[in-house]
Amino acid sequence: MKGENKMKRNLLSIIILALLVVNIVLSAIMMVSVSSASKKTASLVADISALVGIEVNGLPQSELTQSVSMADTAVHNVEGELTIPLKKGEDGNDHYAVGSVSLSLDTTHKDYKNYAETMATMDGIIKDIVFDVMGNYTVDEARSNSETIKAEILAKLQERFDSTFIYSVSYNFLYN
Repeated sequence: MKGENKMKRNLLSIIILALLVVNIVLSAIMMVSVSSASKKTASLVADISALVGIEVNGLPQSELTQSVSMADTAVHNVEGELTIPLKKGEDGNDHYAVGSVSLSLDTTHKDYKNYAETMATMDGIIKDIVFDVMGNYTVDEARSNSETIKAEILAKLQERFDSTFIYSVSYNFLYN
């Protein structure tokens, strides 16, 4: 009698263990299928919003992308290396972004001729805008949101120059 009870308990323990393993396997399969489906959905939403022109991260898609051929592009490299103090993060330490900024200019734009020769004298204004935008981000935010930061800098430059002849901002920063 005692031997039968032990055997029943052992058999019950083995059945419970087997059910736990099956549950873990099915949960893993479900997680993989749900995560891949959510990635596909996010991609689809992004594609649709790009086609319709809906805002992404607070900036309209039309401002984020402008098609200009390389033959019609001039590049203005902002003079000097920038050292930008970033907003203090959770660690409470001071962090900096060190690097350079370049602007892509549309040579076919009507305002290009007005600003082309004087862009070097505008470096102070450009640097001020870059400092202003980058200074609002922590080091972690700056690393992970570079496209948003570039779009924000571009929007402020276009607003300041009251023109869209600057169509893209590129930068190369190291963070410490």
